[in-house]
Amino acid sequence: MKRILAAGFFCLASIQPALADRIKDLTSIATVRANQLIGYGLVVGLPGTGDGADLTFTGQSMRSMLNQLGVSVDGSLSDFDAGVKAKDSVDIKNTAAVMVTAELPPFAKPGQTIDVNVAAIGKATNLRGGSLIMTRLRGVDGTIYALAQGSLTLMAVDVSSAGSSVSTGITTAGRIPNGALIERAVDTAFDKSDVVILNTRSADFTTANAIVGAVNDKFGAGVAKAIDGISVALTVPQDIGQRVAFMSMVENLSVTPGEEAARVVINSRTGTVVITRNVRVTAAAVSHGGITVKVSATNEVSQPAPFAGTGAVTKAVTNADVAVSEEKKPMFLFQPGVELRDIVDAVNQIGATPSGMIAILEALKRAGSLRAELVVL
Repeated sequence: MKRILAAGFFCLASIQPALADRIKDLTSIATVRANQLIGYGLVVGLPGTGDGADLTFTGQSMRSMLNQLGVSVDGSLSDFDAGVKAKDSVDIKNTAAVMVTAELPPFAKPGQTIDVNVAAIGKATNLRGGSLIMTRLRGVDGTIYALAQGSLTLMAVDVSSAGSSVSTGITTAGRIPNGALIERAVDTAFDKSDVVILNTRSADFTTANAIVGAVNDKFGAGVAKAIDGISVALTVPQDIGQRVAFMSMVENLSVTPGEEAARVVINSRTGTVVITRNVRVTAAAVSHGGITVKVSATNEVSQPAPFAGTGAVTKAVTNADVAVSEEKKPMFLFQPGVELRDIVDAVNQIGATPSGMIAILEALKRAGSLRAELVVL
């Protein structure tokens, strides 16, 4: 039985022909995309783990919000920002300034909800138990697309007692499931354009050509036209109902995509090696082994010879013994055009470790024998 590398991971692709995939799994519609939203807000109700008195903008934000709600905070602004508990001051140790982010999915309509992420930007140490008060979420154009509010959910623990503490995860960031209500939809060109563009997820002329062939075989010549190695233009019906039905049929068509590029991906930190099926190696001989150097030291005392004179003294002497040993590993030969399975079997036979596998692959690439892109993470 062949020995498998313990810490290395090899993704062995099947040697059978590639199976057909749906067009919806290989492409995305050019005008159908998500949009990023961002907002600034306040989390309240914290058990003294908020920003405190050191951050003036947290107090200013709280004062501005209370004024908008009709609560007059007319005390000294310096006292308020300094955290002084005046008659009409607010203890901002229970409040944290946060950034709120969300992703607005395509075709999202007003009244639907989306998840939001909340992260502290000040000196708050723990957002557990806090509630986000109404926060405007804006797009890159500055328009308000959603309003966020709700109780935070944190997947972290921070407990301390009697001088000892245990902390897991991040306590200054959390989520609010369905925490934002969409107020405005994003306009798209899907229902207005005469042509819908499909973009493949990776540039490949074979895949683009296969999509064109599958669509034209189903709906007639000229319906689909390749623009380049990524984009395919579809002539779609003008009626929006027919257009939706047409795109539903198109995205469920099956095509055989082009084979992936020959690539070797190495994660030097974890020892993970992923090799695609199309990797080839030209004729090359490889020898891999390790050299061990062992140094041992012995401490001895040197005594002066009898009648050595008044200048002779006793000295401590360190004697070192150095031994060098080298592992005897056989050299193996790669024949021209050798495939992935043969590479892995040959390296396993000499007992190479994951780091040894990485060294062999890098050496093959440097020698010009590895016919693949080498990616080191």
